[in-house]
Amino acid sequence: MSEDPKANALRMEKIVSLCKRRGFIFQSSEIYGGLNGCWDYGPLGTELKRNLKDFWWRRMTRERDDIVGLDASILMNRAVWKASGHEETFTDPMVDCRQCKARHRADQLPEKNGVKYCPNCGGRDLTEARAFNLMFRTHAGPVETDDNLVYLRPETAQGIFVNFKNVLDTSRKKLPFGIAQIGKAFRNEINPRNYTFRSREFEQMELEYFCRPEQGMELLEYWLEERIKFYEDIGILRDKLNVLKVPDAELAHYSKGTYDIEYHFPFGVQELEGVAYRTDFDLKTHMEHSGKPLDYFDEETKEKFIPHVIEPSAGVDRTVLALICEAFDEETVTDEKGNAETRTVLRLHPRMAPVKCGVFPLLKNKPELVAKAREVVALLRPDMAVFYDEAGAIGRRYRRQDEIGTPFGVTIDFDTIGERGVELKDTVTLRHRDTMQQERVKIADLPTRLRDAIR
Repeated sequence: MSEDPKANALRMEKIVSLCKRRGFIFQSSEIYGGLNGCWDYGPLGTELKRNLKDFWWRRMTRERDDIVGLDASILMNRAVWKASGHEETFTDPMVDCRQCKARHRADQLPEKNGVKYCPNCGGRDLTEARAFNLMFRTHAGPVETDDNLVYLRPETAQGIFVNFKNVLDTSRKKLPFGIAQIGKAFRNEINPRNYTFRSREFEQMELEYFCRPEQGMELLEYWLEERIKFYEDIGILRDKLNVLKVPDAELAHYSKGTYDIEYHFPFGVQELEGVAYRTDFDLKTHMEHSGKPLDYFDEETKEKFIPHVIEPSAGVDRTVLALICEAFDEETVTDEKGNAETRTVLRLHPRMAPVKCGVFPLLKNKPELVAKAREVVALLRPDMAVFYDEAGAIGRRYRRQDEIGTPFGVTIDFDTIGERGVELKDTVTLRHRDTMQQERVKIADLPTRLRDAIR
């Protein structure tokens, strides 16, 4: 990112504008004024988000023998959150500005000359900080009493821990092994901010990897490297990531070691994912509170012990935002008439792109071209998301696809239908988004060419 705050702010404004204009992200309940900290994903955003989650799931479960999946419910017995400590300690310090009535997290207030002030109005007349629990409360059943109080889960991890024995018994896995989950979580943030980065409703991609105690530190390093490779494989280069080793004095009470994987957003360096060595804290705690056995018996050593766990926990929404920020680019190009223009392009990795290929008949009033273009769409659609477009000049159609990150464009022209000779019949022009270079490709070869590129 640029070192110029104004340039970064302008870049972020352009990204937000593109997301709304092209159907990636909308403000939730927008026609009623919106709801702060909540966002809706439009047609393209939904595809991008799905591609990310599917690739994470593939890497974590389908390409490995040692990880299985879980989909735990959002609502859980209140006792889970009492045991985990969330009911009592899952809080942020909150202050109010007496001058403008704005509410803020006390630990995020700016300060000048050692005095904290309100970022909204600049006032320094602030209330004392008080603890605010971040969990959303609701009730299961028709009567709202403490007996049926439940919470919307603030994280997906506890659903994995309380199902440890169920998964162990049914999957017959041996240590080390993991349980993966993708799911919604909810936090009643005091001050949602930075677009979709910090929201009240979000999704997590989380793995709990259980192991013997002596394997913990080694596996912490292993999973850190695996997760960095994952970001590289979705188009975020290693030099755009920052790995922060959390100092011992700042570790969570359950952690023996934690790394934060951060990304250089236009609004600053912020965390994408935490990789934490949680020791045996969670299983031990739930075992004590529930009275149910959550230990592990090693058949080879004849030992019984509580497994330790490594937790790579990534934010889906944060990663989607990082992908868009990483891919957004503007460059000056020359159009077909020789005029200079600005090309906006999302240089998304092909496996993440919402649409993989745009298909264009050169002219929409030429039935033979349109029919052949429809054939190409039908040929490609079983393997990938395809967009058919016949409106406007071909250059403009390319630009529209560039702006949403489509890596390939296929144009059906007069050579395709054999009007200029048989040697190029049943070939198309394949255009590459990033270089704008074009090549002739046989229609029959297209599925394999594109399938390999988006794999």
